[in-house]
Amino acid sequence: MKDDLGEVILELTRNGVYLKCSAVHVATGVEATAIGPVTERHGLERIALAKLKRALASR
Repeated sequence: MKDDLGEVILELTRNGVYLKCSAVHVATGVEATAIGPVTERHGLERIALAKLKRALASR
């Protein structure tokens, strides 16, 4: 990913009309997730990355 986070893995899992986006920081193994409607894929990716940034900043 082109970000100051380093390498991040994004995983998208669909469950009916819902989508779960998990963002995992490769170097530390810290994970953040966001859940929402299937139609908001990019928004969920942004939310998961923002949550991951906050989680890493609080370490």
